[in-house]
Amino acid sequence: MPAFTRADYENLLYTLPERFPDISASTLRLYTQSATTAFVRGVVQFRNGLELRVFEYLDLTDGELLDYSYKVYRGDDKIRWYDPQPHPEDSSLQATFPHHYHADPDIKHHRLPARGISSIAPNLPTLIADCLQLT
Repeated sequence: MPAFTRADYENLLYTLPERFPDISASTLRLYTQSATTAFVRGVVQFRNGLELRVFEYLDLTDGELLDYSYKVYRGDDKIRWYDPQPHPEDSSLQATFPHHYHADPDIKHHRLPARGISSIAPNLPTLIADCLQLT
C-alpha cells in the first residue's frame, strides 16, 4: 500500500490555508507527468512574512517522494533550504540521512539534520511548523 495516495496528497495541498491559519496564501499545484509520476510546485506564504518555495517529484504508485527542494525566504533573503543530497562524509547528518537543511551561519556549508523530513510521507506539515518557528 502506498505511503500516501494522490487524492490524499491533493487534499492536503489544496486545503493548506484552511488547515493552517498562519498561511496567508498557497499556489501549490500538483502536475501529472505520467500515469505514475507528478510534480508539485508553488509557494506557500505565511502571515509572519516568510515564503516557502516547494518542488517535489512524486511516485504516485508507491506514494513516495523521488526528489524535492524546499527553500525558505524572508523577503529576498534565502534563510534556509532543505535537500536530500547525500553527504556521507558528514556524520552529524546520519540521523536523518540523506535529508538535511542548510541554515546560517555560512548557509551553503552549514548543514543540519532535517528531522521530520522523509521520502515516504508528506513533508509539508513539518515544513510549515519549521517556518512558524522561524519568526
